[in-house]
Amino acid sequence: MNIVIADDHALFRNGIRQLVAHEFPDADFTEAGSLDDVLDAVPLDANPDLFVLDLNMPGVSGVESIAALIDIFPHAKVVIMSASEDRREVGAALAAGIDGYIPKSLQAEEILIALKNVMGGSIYVPLSVTRRAAMAQGGGPGDGVVRVDELALTERQRHVLDELMLGKSSKEIGRALDITENTVKIHLAALYRALGVKTRFEAIAKVKGPTLARA
Repeated sequence: MNIVIADDHALFRNGIRQLVAHEFPDADFTEAGSLDDVLDAVPLDANPDLFVLDLNMPGVSGVESIAALIDIFPHAKVVIMSASEDRREVGAALAAGIDGYIPKSLQAEEILIALKNVMGGSIYVPLSVTRRAAMAQGGGPGDGVVRVDELALTERQRHVLDELMLGKSSKEIGRALDITENTVKIHLAALYRALGVKTRFEAIAKVKGPTLARA
């Protein structure tokens, strides 16, 4: 594996490198203190497997910079590690195409679990963030939160939503329900339209109440 760790605090970079190296002992690491350093250190024809980036380091002008990096290295997994847990910032980063958002406040074992999930094909968002997002949006009628039992969803769509609420990727949902990934994406598109959202993060934040008929 080729892993790029970028943060303007050298002590934090070193700590993350040691943590990740324990889980991936054969990995090659590149460290950088800014986005410019990342681009200088990683050739455009390189094939990095994973970027672990601070969203607020020099050279990063919001999620636009992250989206540009994803365009340059489309096959790499991109994970944001940030001190911020603001749901709007998390949502914007996910919409830009990242594969995971890990708060720096997480314990070491939680960070490793998150990275392993991402490398396994999942989109990682900590439950604490999605719960706060739901609480921030919820509370009473007319606040934008949707009760799923009030939506006209098919049974299959409810099962897909149930798996989505567990944080599973489209591929993992397909395996769980024994359907193709493309079929999952079709059902997700229908769910997003029904919920009036554009991303899985927004869907998770907006859902309230049981997802499955059996619940």
